[in-house]
Amino acid sequence: MSHQYKILDHNHFEGYIPKQGKKAACKKPKKIPKNSGGAYLMKKGAFYLILGGIIITSVLFGACQKKAGTTSVASSDATSGGVTVRLLTDATGIDDKSFNAAAWRGILEFYGDTWQNQSKRGKSYDVVTAQTQDMYIPNIRQATDEGFDLIVTTGFTFADALDTVAKQNPNQKYIIVDVDWVNLPNVMQAMYAEHEGSYLVGVATALKAKADGITNPRFGFIGGVPGAVITKFEVGYVQGLLSVFPNAQIVDYYANDWGRPDLAKTQAKNWYDSGVYAIYSAAGGTGNGTIAQAKEYRLEGKNVWAIGVDSDQYEEGLYNATDSAVLTSMIKRVETSLVYALKAVQNKTFRGEVIVFDLRADGVGYSDTNKALTADIKSELEQIKQRIISGQIKIAATNAEAKLLPGFPQDLKAMDN
Repeated sequence: MSHQYKILDHNHFEGYIPKQGKKAACKKPKKIPKNSGGAYLMKKGAFYLILGGIIITSVLFGACQKKAGTTSVASSDATSGGVTVRLLTDATGIDDKSFNAAAWRGILEFYGDTWQNQSKRGKSYDVVTAQTQDMYIPNIRQATDEGFDLIVTTGFTFADALDTVAKQNPNQKYIIVDVDWVNLPNVMQAMYAEHEGSYLVGVATALKAKADGITNPRFGFIGGVPGAVITKFEVGYVQGLLSVFPNAQIVDYYANDWGRPDLAKTQAKNWYDSGVYAIYSAAGGTGNGTIAQAKEYRLEGKNVWAIGVDSDQYEEGLYNATDSAVLTSMIKRVETSLVYALKAVQNKTFRGEVIVFDLRADGVGYSDTNKALTADIKSELEQIKQRIISGQIKIAATNAEAKLLPGFPQDLKAMDN
């Protein structure tokens, strides 16, 4: 099956009708052999043999029935015709205030719940966090066995595990975010144009530096686990910076982990101390360390900034009642893909395909919550946004492509695979 890509327009929720199939029925237990139960039962007579057979058969049948409805989430809502979903995350969980949190918001939105009022949790939806990657396959298998209508995996580190389990369960529906190579008819794949949104926050950061009178600014980027997706964040950001400061100095660092804010905080401190003006982190929970260090330094009166990612991290950057160390955030609306997939399941139009959520589809963008982004900066960003949408501005999405651009750094640690 070849890739089927669909680039969405805003509010475009077209779907396809998949091939339907029944899940394998639970097999009836085999009859107990006449000699089962051993000499003890034989000595006690036929009555005990028959009774033992009834008990064992009942236990086996009961276990079979329980497997079909192991979880109240998957079984209770199904009886009312509702859609059930389980979100599977890495160790950072839905409290990462970034990527996984955005996915969880999509689920809450679909069910009409909020972060403060998750009334249908445990009835229609839930979440399981894997503390280590070796739990990915067991967690996906467990969710499959429990009969959820849709199983959500977030991030490319789930790709191999999902590929393994999805092949074994062709009638189960799955969605994975940030992957387009799990080429199966029962797996929907959501991709985002992170390079477009990152270009905008790069421009915003550089314009702010220019407004602050910084003549030779240095900028940093911190990544989580290197790979093609995180590369889009970095190279888009750098292209945006260079569009304002063609000779800007860029430094980058990869923590090789999504949940090590201590590593990001240490690196951010070193960079800020050496004159780096702003640091953009695309590193899940690791990036919270950058924000923490920026908060400390801004509280001391230092003019440094953190750039948030995936969700608007303005509130995470508050260091007093009114001021945040997060200048802007690259908004990656992961929630949009979750709502899209759940509606497809609900409308029986789900199928394996690759959906691209770009700037035109409002899949990515930037936050303007911080008042430090002046009206002039926001006006210029909106003009640039429209030029990207119209195709007047082309943004390289890989390090290999970006390195062909005049003045683009040749020594970044970004990886294209």
